[in-house]
Amino acid sequence: MRKYIIILIILIGISANTVKADEGMWLIQALNNELQKRMETRGLEIGSEVIYSENEASLKDAVVSLDFGCTGSMISNKGLLITNHHCAYDDIFNLSTPENNLLENGYWAKNSSEEIPVKGKTIYFLRKVVDCTNEVNHVRDSLQKIKQPSGSRRVFSIIENKHKQQSGYEASCSSMWNGNKYYMYYYDTYTDIRFVGAPPVQVAAFGGDVDNWEWPQHKCDFALYRIYGDKNGRPAAYSDENIPIKPKKILKISLDGVQENDFAMIIGFPGRTDRYSSSFKVDMNERIIGPIMVESMGTKMEIIRKWMNRDSEIRKKYSNIFFGLSNVQESLAGEVACTRRFDVVEKKRQEENKYWKNDASLLSMMERGYKDVEEIEKYMTYYRQSLVSGKGFIALGNRVNSLKPDDNQSYDSFVKRVEKLFTEYDARVEKELMEYQLRLFIENVPEKYWGPFIKYLTGKFEDNYAAMTSEIFDNSVMLDPNRFKEAAKEKNNIKLFMEDPAVKLARDIKISDLRKDETQILKGKVSLYKMDGLYEKALYNKKKSAGILQYPDANFTMRLTYGNVCKMQPSDAINYNYISTTQGIIDKYNPYDYDFAYPENILNIIKRGEWGKYGKDGKLHVNFLTNNDITGGNSGSPVMNGKGELIGLAFDGNKESLASKYYYQDEMTNCVSVDIRYVLWYIDNCTDVGYLLDEIAAK
Repeated sequence: MRKYIIILIILIGISANTVKADEGMWLIQALNNELQKRMETRGLEIGSEVIYSENEASLKDAVVSLDFGCTGSMISNKGLLITNHHCAYDDIFNLSTPENNLLENGYWAKNSSEEIPVKGKTIYFLRKVVDCTNEVNHVRDSLQKIKQPSGSRRVFSIIENKHKQQSGYEASCSSMWNGNKYYMYYYDTYTDIRFVGAPPVQVAAFGGDVDNWEWPQHKCDFALYRIYGDKNGRPAAYSDENIPIKPKKILKISLDGVQENDFAMIIGFPGRTDRYSSSFKVDMNERIIGPIMVESMGTKMEIIRKWMNRDSEIRKKYSNIFFGLSNVQESLAGEVACTRRFDVVEKKRQEENKYWKNDASLLSMMERGYKDVEEIEKYMTYYRQSLVSGKGFIALGNRVNSLKPDDNQSYDSFVKRVEKLFTEYDARVEKELMEYQLRLFIENVPEKYWGPFIKYLTGKFEDNYAAMTSEIFDNSVMLDPNRFKEAAKEKNNIKLFMEDPAVKLARDIKISDLRKDETQILKGKVSLYKMDGLYEKALYNKKKSAGILQYPDANFTMRLTYGNVCKMQPSDAINYNYISTTQGIIDKYNPYDYDFAYPENILNIIKRGEWGKYGKDGKLHVNFLTNNDITGGNSGSPVMNGKGELIGLAFDGNKESLASKYYYQDEMTNCVSVDIRYVLWYIDNCTDVGYLLDEIAAK
């Protein structure tokens, strides 16, 4: 996913044909009686203690974070974890070999010996949450009294270390409402994680880039891992002697399917929202920062896509880069478009007029501050999208920064990292990307911010960006695998690398060069960062005084959102059903279009229409739509019915919801999920790993 204003929740009746959503990504540990009653009105059949408990096994113990980037669920007593395929994409890409592209071919471990260890992956189980607001404030005050650094990082480090030692858990402190509240989160962390299996990407991501953020979709977006621990089930480094853990709680799977208006609850680790942001911040993002990022990312995607379509080897190398780039670019494009469509800036202004009608001093300060730094913020955005954006020539140029004179270990590590990068990029693609990124920077950032190397290039070649690029590539050791390999044999060649044109380009200008000007512009005034913090605190307290029930912005901590299975009307005269079926796969199939080239052997199985216990009314449901409030980080989150049983996995939002980073647009903010019955049908009928079905607790 590939994925909001605070509210007074209004209790709403559910009609036979329409369901109004309840906004909110609620703190899992703060499910009060009011929320419980509202969820029960929607269809919840279990108590809050079944959802969150520190003393008994609860649903929260079956939901995990994958590196705080995605969410997963425990579905067997043998450590089996299910999440989205796109959450596993990077791992699958890195586990692939030239002989076996696991993304294209899919992979299934037929037994435990074929499960593949995933280096560097960490799974987090939340065990409990404690309010530590008073402790944070006390530590900060104590540091200030002795004139020691008292920023959040310093304070958090002190109390996290203390709580870790006392509890035996990993401890992580999180700020809510910009410091109005602080909570300590305790985690069990597992690092022996093994890849079990996933379908081919053309099954998991059928419709590809075209269908991303759209509805209807037809993706089988899932992957399986297994978590291992020591003989006691505790976290341990990878070892052949480790055994699959037995989770405190697993999710039971329902094969009943979904109907319109059915209750739907999602527990996960949503990433970042900014619903307490001011109209000034949203306005700058809508008019300036967002459009620059969308256009520049879009152009890079066009360049990479062109080469991927020309050469299958380039597709293998760049599929992971393109996947990440496209998801962000499309999300940002939708964010800009929906911010305009739903007039979010004006809605923010109306809220500000309501809460600051008797005291506009903060708003006046913010209006002046944002206006004063608008140009420099624009330049910084162009800089970020040009001279520091990318994993090819930019990354290669920056690798020299890790070199330390007379440190052989540092030198050897540097050489290995560069040689690895050579396996991940193609000079033809990187050369065209460099030409575009040089143009982007030089044509949009004033000369006063150019470094000496940029000035040299423009002085020699004027606006001939192709010639500039050739100058760099023709004379660079860092960008040529053969020349680098030869040069790296001599360990005293650090000076050669430092003078390499690719390295000169990478160090020609730093963000600090632009930040100095912004600091000068705001000299004697409050920084934008502090302004935003003051605004968030003030808005929270004003709403609190008004008696409004609030949830904090998402920040990768565990949250609960609830809603219902729903239809959708995204625009005038357009109506969408709440489910998609395998018929959509047949309808969209196109063997000549990579995004819609579903594997023919699996397509033939689908055409037979033998759904068994997974189908309903002669159909197999593929994806379904709910009005749950989610964002990035919720990918892979379990979607549960009123009994807390697993019915699907959240994997996407709809394009009409993409302003929800800043504002929750009722009736437009929806969640797209893969039906768990489609997942199980696929395992049962399209793989030879039926043993997995014996593990899974499907009723």
